[in-house]
Parts: sequence; C-alpha cells; structure tokens
Amino acid sequence: MATTLTEAPEQAAAPPPQSRRGVAARHRNWLGGAAGWLWLVIVIVPIYWIVITSLKAQSNYYATNPLAPPGEPTLDNYVLVIQSDFARYFLNSVIVTAGAVVPAVTISFMAAFAIVRGGSGGFLRSVNSLFLMGLAIPLQATIIPVYLIIIRLHLYDTLLAMILPSIAFAIPLSVLVLANFIRDVPKELFESMRMDGAGTWTVLWRLAFPLTRPAVVTVTVYNALHIWNGFLLPLILTQDPSKRTLPLALWNFQGEYSVNVPAVLASVVLTTLPILILYAIGRRQLLSGLTAGFSK
Repeated sequence: MATTLTEAPEQAAAPPPQSRRGVAARHRNWLGGAAGWLWLVIVIVPIYWIVITSLKAQSNYYATNPLAPPGEPTLDNYVLVIQSDFARYFLNSVIVTAGAVVPAVTISFMAAFAIVRGGSGGFLRSVNSLFLMGLAIPLQATIIPVYLIIIRLHLYDTLLAMILPSIAFAIPLSVLVLANFIRDVPKELFESMRMDGAGTWTVLWRLAFPLTRPAVVTVTVYNALHIWNGFLLPLILTQDPSKRTLPLALWNFQGEYSVNVPAVLASVVLTTLPILILYAIGRRQLLSGLTAGFSK
C-alpha cells in the first residue's frame, strides 16, 4: 500500500505527451528558422544563376532574363572550355595544390607534435611563437620580397615558384590547428607507448597520426581550397600561358570588347567540381576536426 501511495504522485507529476509537444511548439525558434531559410536563398541563388548561365548561348545571353532557365540548353560552353587548354590548366592547378599541400601538412604535423609533446624547451616555444607571428603577416604584404626571392633563385615562370610560397603561408595556421588537436589527446597514451619501447617516429605515426586524422583532413581541405583558388601568386610569379592555373585561365574568355560570360561560368563550374568532390569525401572528418581542435 505504501508503494502504491509513493508511486501515485510520481505518475501524476509526469506531464502527458501532448503537453510536452505543446511546450516544444511554443519554444520553437521561428526567427532563427526564418534567418536560416533566408541565408539558404542567398547562397542558392548565385549557384543557380551560375549553372543555368553556363547552359545558355552567348548570342542570347543579354537578351534573356538572367534568372530564367535556358530555353534551349547547350553544352557548347563546356566544349569551348575543354578545348581551350583546360586540361593543361587543370593539371597545373593539381600539381601546385598537391605539391604545396602534402609538404605543408606533413611539416606542420611534425612541428605541432614536437611543440606539444617535445618537452618544454625554450627553442620549441620560440618556434611556436614564430609560427604564430606568421598568422599576422598577409600574403599581399610580402609579395614584393617573395617576387625578389623567386627571381634570385631563378624560379620565375615555373610551377615551383608558386609551390614554395604556398607551403610557407600554409604552415602557420596548420601548426596552430594541429597543435591544439594533439594537445587534446591524453598524455598518458604517449607515455604508455614510450614505456613499451616505442621511439619518437613510431609514436608520431602509429599513435598521434591516427588520433589526429580529423585535424589533418581539416587543414588539408582548407589549404587545398586556398591554394586551388589562389590568384595573386600565379599572377605575379608566372607569365608563360602554359604555366597558368585555373583562376588565371579565365582570362582566355575575355575578349577585346566583351566577355564570354557563359563560357566563364562554365569554367567556374568545372573548376569547382574537384573541390566539391574533395569536400564530400572528407566532410565528416572536416567538421569533427573544426570543432574538436578547440574544444577546451
């Protein structure tokens, strides 16, 4: 009987499911939802305009509504882009991006591991401060010294002239992200592996690298996006048309008196596809790396 009496108030205190749904409905963030839909429209409309314009003919582009779908879709713009040495420019962008991202991420990962787990020496603190100082220096402020260095090294008008500065400017932020992520890994894991007789390189690649893979994917995708879309370094450090990357290749569709807008947007679509594929592959690890590195 006592058990029945004690259980009755608890059952009476529990609100019915309908009232819970009513409370949730009253607390819905309608303003936030409306702002989210508004932002979605702001993002979708330019993408929609780029895609439909790339399917229009240049002859009737200015005579139609910019947001109206093409009456007679055509792929002639994509054919024109591919026939205008698109494969060469695409290969140049791949070489520059891969040649800069792989060394930059590898060096940054090893540097971040040494800064976080390499002891508390003054030299490592100085190196970390040097990397942090690199974040405060924009690329535009160093373009003249970089140009003079490339000239002195006789690397002007080569792909290596774009790769080396890209590596230098990708390292500071990569070290910051990777160091914060490695710092979140429990120190006991590294100590236990060292007690088992593992060396520094074994701990680095067998323990630290698998645990920090989301952060590595994060900095890889970020640096690949930045270098792939880079315009200033190819513009300043190259002159030969055969060494152009995709952002500079858009100049091919700029005529003397007009610009072939549908062809330009078709090249933009083809240029964006590799980045979208890369993001789709590493999306989960990219999001987890962006959030977990600064969780503390």
